[in-house]
Amino acid sequence: MPELILFNKPYGVITQFSEHALHPTLSNFIVAPGFYPAGRLDTDSEGLLLLTNDGKLQAHIADPRHKLPKTYWVQVEGTPTEAALEALRRGVNLGDFITLPAEAELIAAPDIWPRTPPIRVRKFIPDSWIALTIREGKNRQVRRMTAKVGFPTLRLIRMRIGDWTLDDIEPGDWVRRTATLTKPARPGLRGRP
Repeated sequence: MPELILFNKPYGVITQFSEHALHPTLSNFIVAPGFYPAGRLDTDSEGLLLLTNDGKLQAHIADPRHKLPKTYWVQVEGTPTEAALEALRRGVNLGDFITLPAEAELIAAPDIWPRTPPIRVRKFIPDSWIALTIREGKNRQVRRMTAKVGFPTLRLIRMRIGDWTLDDIEPGDWVRRTATLTKPARPGLRGRP
């Protein structure tokens, strides 16, 4: 039976197991031989990263043809207008491609862990949060989308991929579960470095 690891990747961690000269990597948090990331999460992004020991499941999760929805909580500079949110919902022309339509809504500031280092704060410019769900995952796509509609990303946390969610997994912690190609089957072992 395929297995998954749901990992809450902290800010500054590189999505690879091999050592890096400047940043911690997955090997600093996860000891699970035979598990490999199903997709990536930028070094300056946080949140849900899936790893699996099954190549077919890995391809299904990572391959954009399957268009698994990915939900992000995005802290942006300023307060997005309804027009900006509607632009995200329709699809944004980023120059090299036009994004697929997304789900986008303003949300209250979530009760989450502090980021280290903290985001930059501007004294006279407010910030706000958007829940943004996309069905693709090109390089730095969410950051490019919010910047294009006039609200640069300050903090980016992936909360969901398909049916798998971050739930109550703390930064640096992980949960191991059995899996199918559509959703996790049952809760499993919790792990910590």
